[in-house]
Amino acid sequence: MNPRVDQMSKEKLKFAFYLGCTVPVRAQNYEISARVVAKHFGIELVDIPEFTCCGFPIKSVDQRSSLVMAARNLALAEKQGLDILTLCTACTGTQVEANHQLKHDAKKLAEVNAILKNEDLEYKGTVNVRHLARVLYEDIGIERIKQELKVDLQSLPVAGHPGCHFLKPSEAFENFDDPENPHVYNDLINATGAVSNPYSEQELCCGGAILGIRVDAAYAMAGKKLQSVKESGSEAMILICPFCNVMYEQNQKKIEKELEQEFAMPCIYYTQLLGLALGYTPDELGFKINRVKPIKILERIGVISEKPAG
Repeated sequence: MNPRVDQMSKEKLKFAFYLGCTVPVRAQNYEISARVVAKHFGIELVDIPEFTCCGFPIKSVDQRSSLVMAARNLALAEKQGLDILTLCTACTGTQVEANHQLKHDAKKLAEVNAILKNEDLEYKGTVNVRHLARVLYEDIGIERIKQELKVDLQSLPVAGHPGCHFLKPSEAFENFDDPENPHVYNDLINATGAVSNPYSEQELCCGGAILGIRVDAAYAMAGKKLQSVKESGSEAMILICPFCNVMYEQNQKKIEKELEQEFAMPCIYYTQLLGLALGYTPDELGFKINRVKPIKILERIGVISEKPAG
């Protein structure tokens, strides 16, 4: 038994909910389903309106500004006395790294706090940042997830893609999973009753990080992954990063046109998959927003959106 699961039974799970920039604009279905799943498991999400960008988009050109942006969010959460719960793996990685760096570099800590002082903020290093998937794994636990399933997903074959920033750098992420031979995300998928299919190119990046400067290369990377997923016999990709979704789902038609291939691959957020297994309807989980509709999957598992859950 994970010791964090035992501790969870004694303490209420409450987090500062960090949505980032992409989720509210391009992945509302992710937010909707995440809130449903969090509420189901008694995870309280506290919205902090003052949160801003994590700093990821400018990290490669201005590391100092990126560090300050991340530290500002950390300081805001510290004022509330709450750890941060994230949905985007890039937001997670940026703020986890900033947290780790500032805890181990006194000079940068002083520089950052000198800037934050202009907003009457101070970073003290008292909070942690964790992705919702990690919270589900560590604090809720695989066994409890399995115990609460209501819908048989009929061993649905799917391809899991956690994204590049879910585990790395491993030191900053406290080595909670092996980045070279990971199992946490696959365990979470399998816990729903679906089956996480192995496939070649499993560790390949979605290409989103270079979309703004090399569209052709980004599309080629995503297309290679989509082809690998299709060849594996998977009926959907299961994602936990909104920008990976931008590549694999929202740009899928463009990629098909560019590569002259057809994938027709539904992309489902893990919280949507888990929500279905817990008995919530597609409407309650934001499936209307999904661009590549998983109609065949929903029909096969016998989900009827018109009926309320429970």
